[in-house]
Amino acid sequence: MKIYSVYDKEFREFGEVLEHGDFTELLKVLSTKPSPLDGTIYVPSDKDLESCKEKENIEINAFGGMPIQIGYCNGTNQMLNCLEYHKNSEINIVESDTVLLLGKLQDVLDGKYDTSLVKAFMVPKGVGVELYETSLHYAPCKADGNFRVIVVLPKGTNLEKPEGAKCPKLYAKNKWLLAHPDSNEAKNGAYIGLTGENLKVE
Repeated sequence: MKIYSVYDKEFREFGEVLEHGDFTELLKVLSTKPSPLDGTIYVPSDKDLESCKEKENIEINAFGGMPIQIGYCNGTNQMLNCLEYHKNSEINIVESDTVLLLGKLQDVLDGKYDTSLVKAFMVPKGVGVELYETSLHYAPCKADGNFRVIVVLPKGTNLEKPEGAKCPKLYAKNKWLLAHPDSNEAKNGAYIGLTGENLKVE
């Protein structure tokens, strides 16, 4: 699998690199959070991260004043497993070099997405990126050792699935999920929407 940089032109259709903002405090707090040696942990909202001064800048300039949550996804994942999307952009800020596996929502046909269309992008240490609303994404993948990634989303995203939800892809609040049949998510009842190989970042 070819791994592009988020500074390559291929990334432009998926998102953009955040050129403004000081992530020093956020990354310092992130470094204190657990990062499993096997698997991943995702915390949608972390009070320590949300106490950092950069929250206000992100809330105003990246989300137009909408309330946000700042959490993290840490661990050692190497597999695609699933792709998800939200009805908004997502911001990721990485502590160390990290690979993101991305697709385009426009390529989902009849509720299915071919994983051969996925592209891999390296996010360098300390860099923040905005992933557009139409960018399919999921857990980051390690480039070297454990990863720690700050995840910024509108407040409430990824919490409990709304009552009365009828869309089979709606997996949680503001979270539509396409699972690979080999994934644990599929085994736990998630909508199977990925066809092809369950990609692995070596």
